[in-house]
This record gives sequence, C-alpha cells and structure tokens, in this order.
Amino acid sequence: MKLLVTGVEGYIGCLLAPYLQARGHELVGFDTGYYRDGWLFSDRELVPGFPRTVNRDIRRIEAEDLQGVDAVVHLAELSNDPLGANDPELTHQINHAASVRLATLARDAGVKRFVYTSSCSVYGVAEGAEPMTERSPTNPQTAYAVCKTLVERDVTQLANANFSPTYLRNATAYGASPRMRFDIVLNNLCGIAATTGKIVMTSDGTPWRPLVHVLDICEAIACTLEAPRDAVHNEVFNVGHDEDNYQVREIAQIVAAAYPGCEVSFGPAGGDNRSYRVSFAKIHNQLPGFRCSWDARKGAAQLRKVFDRIGMDAELFNARPFTRLKQLKYLTSTGQLDPKLFWTC
Repeated sequence: MKLLVTGVEGYIGCLLAPYLQARGHELVGFDTGYYRDGWLFSDRELVPGFPRTVNRDIRRIEAEDLQGVDAVVHLAELSNDPLGANDPELTHQINHAASVRLATLARDAGVKRFVYTSSCSVYGVAEGAEPMTERSPTNPQTAYAVCKTLVERDVTQLANANFSPTYLRNATAYGASPRMRFDIVLNNLCGIAATTGKIVMTSDGTPWRPLVHVLDICEAIACTLEAPRDAVHNEVFNVGHDEDNYQVREIAQIVAAAYPGCEVSFGPAGGDNRSYRVSFAKIHNQLPGFRCSWDARKGAAQLRKVFDRIGMDAELFNARPFTRLKQLKYLTSTGQLDPKLFWTC
C-alpha cells in the first residue's frame, strides 16, 4: 500500500514511518519541520531510517501530491491544549480547516482510506462514573479538542463507497521517541523525577486520564490500514486499553516507583477540571489484530533506561525543542515563522 503520512518527523511520526515500512508499505512523508531541532537519542531498532519526506505545511498540500496514494495517515496538527490555546483562531485554521481540506483533496484524488488521529480529549469533562465509549457525548474544553470533534464531524460527511475515513481517538500518549515530547503527562513526570528526584504536584491529582504508549498508537494505525474495509469504514475507535485509565496522582506514583527515592507530594484541587475514564472495548473487539503491548509502568521503565543512557539533566529536559509551545514561540520570536506559522525563509 502506498501511504502519505503527515507529521512524519514528529513524536509519533518518526516511529510510525519505519513501523509501517517494516510491514511492507511504501511511504511518502510530509512535515513542515517545526520540531526538527529536537532529537533526544538515536536508536536504530526504533528508527532504522526515514522515508522520502516532503517539507511542506499541510495547508499547502495540493491534489497532485495525492496522486497514486492508497491511504493518508494524518498526524500533522498543532498538537496539544497549550499550543491550541496560544492562538485559537489559527488552531482552527490548521487543525480543523486544513485537515478537512486534506481529506477532501484525498477523496477527490481517489485515495481509498484516510486515518485521522483524533484524541480522547474530546470527552473533556465526563459526567458520571461510567467510562466513555465511542457513542458517549463529546464535551471538548479546549480549542485543540474542539477542532478534533469538528474534523470528525466534517470528514464523516465525505465518506462514500470509494473513500473510507477512520477516526482514532488516542488516549494521552507516552513513551520514548527520538523526537521526544516533555509536554505530555507521563513523559513530563519522568523528566521531573529524573532531574529533581521529587514530583511536586500543584493539584490533588484526582482527575482521570487514559494513557497509551506511542508504539501502541503505531500498531492501531497499522491495523486500521490493513483491516477489511467494512471493519473501519467511517468508524471511531478509542485507542488504548482499560488498564491504563489512571488518576493523575497514580501516574505520579508509578513514575516515582521507577526512580527509587523519588518523593511525591500533592496540592489542593486544581483548576483543570478535565477528567474522563475511557472504554477501549471496541478497538480490541472490532479491529483485527490490535492489542496493546505496553502499560504505564513499562513505559516509565523504558524512559528511565533511555534517560540513564543519555545522561538526562535539567538543561536537556527543559530544552525548547521538546516542548511544542516553547519551540513555536522561539521560531516566531526569531522571525523564522510568521504570525500564521508559515516559514519566512
């Protein structure tokens, strides 16, 4: 299968590309290159090489780029809540409008499948104790999450007999990637534990968050591409497994256990009211071949091993390329990006 993968140089993408190539797929990558400065470690087993990559903003992909492509995997968006809140209107232009435009171009070019990486953050603040399923109402609390719901809504209308979109609502990602991110919860706490020896929570840590390892996200994408059409046509899947629903305080305790002697303290109830538990029964029951190979404890141990190998210190942990908002603010403040986040040179 010939694939076009957007965001191929990012946290997920740099692992996904070789993962799919190892399964026999032909890839062309697209990436605008915002985060190319950040490369935390090298691992030839995880990333043996990159596909041919076109350096272009997703807002500037054209119909000819999609000729002969069998499926699109769309990762490239402004990738978390703080980044989305920095400029909500621009977030909508990139994450919503450009994503729907890409799906429309793909359909019109004869692309058969479109895999969209959505997010469990669409559930926002869950009412009641029952885990959220794909049929539960969405309640997005941020521009990032709102855009995810809008893309799902609008791309659903594009589906037809020849164009099969699928929406993968990933739990919060974690785990080691050369193009590392430290602005997601388990990775951030591991970095704090490694560099300070203590985790000081500013809230009581009671909100619930589902987690999923980055390599399990890659597996979900691969299984979606390879599944029979009827199994994935216009379907939504929560990506993760039920055992990786945690309260944030539990995540902190799991991380501390990976760093003997690390102390954990908690504060008062915080202002972030997002809290949701998620059911992952559908993906395990309906997506052929999918299973999760990781859990939070195994992921924390993986990060500990990487950090020990590279000599993780506070300077490296706090370096701008590993936090999305820091990096984009740097690129705009130095004039490398214009206010609309297009490259100036």
